[in-house]
Amino acid sequence: MTDRLPHEKGFHISWDQIHRDSRALAWRLDGQGPDEGAWKAIVAITRGGMAPAMIVSRELDIRTVDTISVRSYHHQAQGEAEVLKAPDAELMGDGTGVLIIDDLVDSGKTLELVREMYPNAHFATVYAKPKGRPMVDTFITEVSQDTWIFFPWDMALQYVEPYRGTD
Repeated sequence: MTDRLPHEKGFHISWDQIHRDSRALAWRLDGQGPDEGAWKAIVAITRGGMAPAMIVSRELDIRTVDTISVRSYHHQAQGEAEVLKAPDAELMGDGTGVLIIDDLVDSGKTLELVREMYPNAHFATVYAKPKGRPMVDTFITEVSQDTWIFFPWDMALQYVEPYRGTD
């Protein structure tokens, strides 16, 4: 048994790593859209999906980019997902031809809510945890459910205790 807090099993992602993994996501999505392989738009789930969506949009030359603002975390505690801002309704329709991008699928609550709104959209995340995997169509890296991912926009440089011991 361990006395570590759940977030102490951390997977630290650098800006370089999120860039490489987001490019890998773009390559995996290239040519997979319903319009002769093309996608008509990208919708980033804010805030975490914004950096990956920007990189995917650049790699795939998708110029129409919108956001959906969903809040499901309050600091490090997960709560009920709620939509704070929806993307353009005319653009979205039922989601056909739209890539919905997020950084991570954890429990799947956020994607479940958005999928109900846009059932024909293609859901892609850079990282996936087992509970949320059924909600995502495409992802790059799977991590265990008890791993806390530290994204570069959440971190600052500081000393960290060693995993075992204090020396």
